[in-house]
Amino acid sequence: MASSAPTDSAAASLQNEKHQATGFAEVAPPEGTDEHHRQEILDRFTAEDDRRIMRKVDWHFLPLLVLMTIIKQFDYTNAASVRVLQVGLPSNIMKELGLSANDYNWLQTLYSLGMLFFEVPSNLLLKKVTPRKWMTRIFLTWGIVVACQAAVQNRGGIYACRFLLGVLEAGFFPGVTTQMCSWYRSDEYGKPVGTYFMAQAFSGVLGSLLVYGISYMDGLGNLSAWRWVFLLEGLVTILFSAVIYLVLPDYPKSARSAKWLTPDEQEYLEARLSENAPRTDEKAFRLSEIIDVLKDPRIIFFTACQLILNIAGYGLSWQTPVIVTQLGFTKLPRNQLLLIPPAMGQVLGQIAVVWFLSKAYVVRPAINMALCVGTLVFYIVLCFPVSAGATYAACVMGQSLFYTYFVVFWSWRSSSLVGATGTAFTLAAQTALAQVGSIIAPNVFQSKWAHNGYKKSFYILAVCVACAVVTTGIAWYLTRKLEYEVWQVRKHRIAAEKKNKVWTGTDVHFFENRVFYPKPSRFRARREAR
Repeated sequence: MASSAPTDSAAASLQNEKHQATGFAEVAPPEGTDEHHRQEILDRFTAEDDRRIMRKVDWHFLPLLVLMTIIKQFDYTNAASVRVLQVGLPSNIMKELGLSANDYNWLQTLYSLGMLFFEVPSNLLLKKVTPRKWMTRIFLTWGIVVACQAAVQNRGGIYACRFLLGVLEAGFFPGVTTQMCSWYRSDEYGKPVGTYFMAQAFSGVLGSLLVYGISYMDGLGNLSAWRWVFLLEGLVTILFSAVIYLVLPDYPKSARSAKWLTPDEQEYLEARLSENAPRTDEKAFRLSEIIDVLKDPRIIFFTACQLILNIAGYGLSWQTPVIVTQLGFTKLPRNQLLLIPPAMGQVLGQIAVVWFLSKAYVVRPAINMALCVGTLVFYIVLCFPVSAGATYAACVMGQSLFYTYFVVFWSWRSSSLVGATGTAFTLAAQTALAQVGSIIAPNVFQSKWAHNGYKKSFYILAVCVACAVVTTGIAWYLTRKLEYEVWQVRKHRIAAEKKNKVWTGTDVHFFENRVFYPKPSRFRARREAR
């Protein structure tokens, strides 16, 4: 009598049908393949092992990332805040250097120009030089220039410092995000990038408090308060560069990482990454990967999202110290304390969205679309003659949603990066081109439009956010298949973790879904050759 149980061939056929239907069935790969080797490595570890290893990674990266970001962001925050230090008094920076409101906007424009030209070459040197050494150089040289700003005596001097500062700081953000792609999967990338943006927002809180305290040093040592701000900030940055050199890891299988990871853990960290992630042993430079990136239309729309929103977001944040001062809620120097709620709103929004990302309730572009529409609502409020309280609330909420958007945005963007050179070039080129938005942003607030509370400026910013809604939708369409796979794999990984297992089934099929390239098979061949 025949058995009622399915034969091996029938079971295999059923399994393959399920795999073809969903793309996520746990089908064992053929022996001897890279995928089989990957599965063997992952099978050695439990979910608890995974959490333990990733806690070690978090501990070695995230606290340092917080400090690096806070120190970096102090410069941007303080450059905007010192504008209203001792405003109306002879020791104000505008008075001492003979700057008009439009002249001061050029400080941010020149800084962004420096970054625009040097983001890409800086980031392409990251792997060659190693992240630890390159980040040390960035902090040391930019700290020196920040401190030199305390000695400038005229408009030309501060302009030169701001441009040079952008040149020397170029590569920090794309460098950090590039390195994180070697340690974290795209579906968990929200944690490190969220940490970066939360630290950035918290620096606004801390920076406002520090500027408030330093305002009482006005005249000490015959230096104005704004000079003390730049001098102290520069000295701290110079000293901190030594910490980076001593502490920052490089890549999972680098020699420095062996000091705190076992050989099996080093192997596991790279095996758990998706096939497109950069690896430790890849060459420092591959021109072919840059050419492939330039052929990909997704870079156009991701860059457009970032550039357009930079105009809106940085335009508002650059002008916020002036706006809150003019609202008349409090006198100097307590006006600096009104800059804390916008920063706290960013932190709370980013904490919430990182948690939401970890649960994989919806695909990431859907979250971005909701945040972009919410940002638009508050920017529209700023276009109308509302009360001082409503204006302040719209500034707080508009900035909070803008910065929260980018936590999800960079997590989403990480899924479509490929290789060490491709990742470094994409993140640097996109960030550099998006600096055009930062260049434009401060100049949206022209002094000739100040008579009615810069309503014309806010119209421009609202239109930018509306355009960002459109470009976000197009980028979502172009990545819809890949994002669906990332979402499904993330849900499978969550389910496996609940059973104390590591998901060893089919991972994201990045190269097969990269429909914008004529011969996706050559990418797999290139990956296997590495």
